[in-house]
Amino acid sequence: MKPDLSVEIGSLKMRNPVTVASGTFGYGPEYAGLIDINRLGAMTVKGISPEPVSGNPTPRIVEVPCGMINAIGLQNPGMEAFCKDYLPFFNDFDTPVIVNIWGRSVDDYAKVARRLTDEDLVSAFEINVSCPNIKEGSKAFGTRMDSFRRVIEVVRKVTGKPIIPKLAPQVPAIAEYALAAQECGADGVSLINTIPAMAVDLQTRRPVLGNVVGGLSGPAIHPVALKQVWEAASAIEIPIIAMGGISTAKDALEFLLVGATAVAVGTENFANPEASMQIVDGIESYLIENGIGSVAEFSGSLRI
Repeated sequence: MKPDLSVEIGSLKMRNPVTVASGTFGYGPEYAGLIDINRLGAMTVKGISPEPVSGNPTPRIVEVPCGMINAIGLQNPGMEAFCKDYLPFFNDFDTPVIVNIWGRSVDDYAKVARRLTDEDLVSAFEINVSCPNIKEGSKAFGTRMDSFRRVIEVVRKVTGKPIIPKLAPQVPAIAEYALAAQECGADGVSLINTIPAMAVDLQTRRPVLGNVVGGLSGPAIHPVALKQVWEAASAIEIPIIAMGGISTAKDALEFLLVGATAVAVGTENFANPEASMQIVDGIESYLIENGIGSVAEFSGSLRI
């Protein structure tokens, strides 16, 4: 008998605990010819703001040992173009859609959530308060408790759909932010976002990235993410979508073991577009081999 892979985050029902990290999978069509999107537990799309954003100057990505640094700058078409040009793509699938939203002000977050909440194809919102490569990201919202709480409270007022704040890793105590999200009405939290980083060119003696700094992702940050997910899970009762350096089913299972409900595959999508499918299969195989009946039974079963 196959194990039960389904998980829930508020009213968001996922057939399995695997989604993709925002910004690493485009808006869906980019990967549709490479994997079966209907096999994902959910599809998390690239960040959406009220108005179109052109992003940071190039170069925007640099490969580094055990990962990469990106400074895309949350380039996106804006909420109206997203609804018109991208969202209809999901009419052909039954995978729930999580929309990552962000803004330059608290009102911007409310504006996007209000506009998209009546779209039937939108199942949940991931609230990006922690992007490290724009001024309005973690510096303004994700690492200041007052503004962090305010963003969640405002979005909560304008939508009944699940809201999932994405937490910044560079805070003194991530459990405190996870608990604040729960107190403000969040249905879950996602963590971690990328870690602020930079790369330099010895030949030109200049920064590699056009934005100078960006966000480090990939296997290098996995141990950091694992610790922070464990700390957050120890403090809250709402679900966690864990991310940070997931390349294999083993990485995903480690997050589930320390208390995550679901996982998001990010940087590995660029190197191996089939990674999310392989991870779904790997999680199922592990549960079968160990006689575990469901993901829920395994989640948080770390022995200390």
